[in-house]
Amino acid sequence: MQQTTNKQPTYVIILLILAAEAVFILPFVLVRIFRTTFLESFGISQFEIGSCFSAYGTVALFSYLFGGPLADKFRPHILMSVALMLTALGGLYLATYPSLANLHILYGFWGFTTIFLFWAAMIKATRIWGGSNKQGIAFGFLDGGRGLVAAIFGSAGVLIFSLFITKDIELTSVAERREAFKHVITYTSFAVMGIALLVFFFLRFKTNDTAKTEPAKKTITLDNFKLVIKYKSVWLLMIIILCAYYGYKMTDLFSLYAEEVMLYNKIEAATIGTYLLYMRPVIGVVIGLLADRTRASLWIIIGFLLMTITSLIFASGIISDSSTLLFVLSIGTMALGVYSARVLYFATLEEAKIPLAITGTAVGFISIVGYTPDIFAGLLYGYFLDAYKGLETGHQIVFGIMAAFAVVGCIASFMLYKHTKK
Repeated sequence: MQQTTNKQPTYVIILLILAAEAVFILPFVLVRIFRTTFLESFGISQFEIGSCFSAYGTVALFSYLFGGPLADKFRPHILMSVALMLTALGGLYLATYPSLANLHILYGFWGFTTIFLFWAAMIKATRIWGGSNKQGIAFGFLDGGRGLVAAIFGSAGVLIFSLFITKDIELTSVAERREAFKHVITYTSFAVMGIALLVFFFLRFKTNDTAKTEPAKKTITLDNFKLVIKYKSVWLLMIIILCAYYGYKMTDLFSLYAEEVMLYNKIEAATIGTYLLYMRPVIGVVIGLLADRTRASLWIIIGFLLMTITSLIFASGIISDSSTLLFVLSIGTMALGVYSARVLYFATLEEAKIPLAITGTAVGFISIVGYTPDIFAGLLYGYFLDAYKGLETGHQIVFGIMAAFAVVGCIASFMLYKHTKK
């Protein structure tokens, strides 16, 4: 299998990290941190924001399929910088508080910019940077660094929001919080534009063999797909990513749980969501190093086991506003499991001996199923949270569903471990 052996510049992975999270700040991270503020600012329900994510996921479904081969034809810095700029422009439109119908269109547009143009190009660029023997640390740096970038954006967002709130948060009106949140969206959009320019001008790879990183002159996409589907590991990765990504989508609800069940105020709840993001850099680097010394699939199994245990704790209903320590330990352990699995699932491409030349196609094909939680997760947990609005029962149900996904993911990751060991 061909793979670049040149040591890549450190600034390249830094740019990849910046870009990889910046492109998702506007569609997802702001909602994760400011969930109740987002909903009341737009005047929508949990189910309705779930339907926006569904619009995103539907467009993304087709974007994964066709965006994968695109990444095998064009240089990553071109695709990624255009994607970032278009996503940022969408953020400026978001700051105008469009109607629900137009919000659906915007999320569909983001499904195109972040996936068709960006996703597979980013994964392939990371794999090139990692070389033949540092895939774990490459993807560990990527996801861990993304967590740090998200945390910084989140902290900056909370700071900007609080600066425009001139009195106690509990005494402010929806209109005042809406205006403060508008500034958060606007400043975030300009920051993403700046990162787009950095990626366009500076994201370059060092190599003596241009055939390994340059786009192919002619790519027979159908042949690539025929080759990809022959790998058993590709099908197992579909299931693993589906289950792990559903778990990751559930982290959107941590700040909501803090507010509705633990009775924190809006700024405290947003701060909880931000603190968790600071765990990702540590987990990413540590798990990446461990994976390079053992095997990535082993740590994915451990991640799913942690997700299973903690989601069952939340589903049992034993965590309440009087059990703060248990709440902190449980969400911390769940985040450890979620981020461990998320860090490594594409690092197994090397473990499974999938050729670098068809990485984009493989990532696109795997992602068609793997990222379908973008379509149904928000609708699913949004329905139960609206049906039991403000009650712990809704949270118990959605965490029970997460436990089921975690069990399935654990089984699939164990099968991958056994398969790649042969």
